[in-house]
Amino acid sequence: MSQGTGQTIDVAKIVSERSGKKIPGFLARLMERFIHQDYINGYLSQGYEGVEFCTECMKYQEIKLHVKGLEELEIPEGARLTYASNHPLGGADGIALIGVIGSTKNRPLKLMVNDFLMNIKGLASMCVPVNKLGGQSKSLSAQVDGIFESEADILMFPAGKCSRKIDGTIQDPEWRKTFITKSVATDRWIVPVHFIGQNSKRFYRVDSLCKTLGIKFNLPMLFLPDELYKAHGKEYEIIFGKPIPPSRFDSSKSALEWARTVREEVYNLH
Repeated sequence: MSQGTGQTIDVAKIVSERSGKKIPGFLARLMERFIHQDYINGYLSQGYEGVEFCTECMKYQEIKLHVKGLEELEIPEGARLTYASNHPLGGADGIALIGVIGSTKNRPLKLMVNDFLMNIKGLASMCVPVNKLGGQSKSLSAQVDGIFESEADILMFPAGKCSRKIDGTIQDPEWRKTFITKSVATDRWIVPVHFIGQNSKRFYRVDSLCKTLGIKFNLPMLFLPDELYKAHGKEYEIIFGKPIPPSRFDSSKSALEWARTVREEVYNLH
């Protein structure tokens, strides 16, 4: 840990570099206030990295976590794991999960994330970037294959984006099948994880408005830094299920059907 030497973020600079256009000053200041840049940099400047970055972030946010099933998790000797979790928050949940898994199990751990988060240097060493703001990188498939073939455990949010209000209930969109196909191909056990929490009502109202107006851009994603800020002082529960062997995912169901089965098992964890 290199406390006191952390790198802060400049959101206007990041957006300017990604878009190729300089952001006007008034808009830059608006963006800085909107994402609570000073508050975020107050933490980043402390210089924590990796698992410690995540555990200390929870302290900085005064977030209390109630964790069930992780310490008792029986990992078969030599097994590599894919933690498959629902994604209710879009920020605090990923940081919390890296912190509790990494500090409890003391095993190499990687998280697949929006590549925008790679600008947070304290997290970068543990993350595999996936571009959700534009076209997917041509090297994405190779990156995904490489991480599944590695010795590190993997934390995934198979929905690909955080939970929305669907059929009157806050829940993930349909899970993608990649965590099933890649885990089976690389002989990984899958650990179902249920993270219990919600974003603000405003977040879901914005998403509902986008659906009503037919806006395809993921506008709610822009509110996630503010949702992380609003998570200050809250309590969440995390429940870990028993590891599922790759042999369970046989030809009796398609990979997408197995993904739906694991998703259902995650929401049944209490």
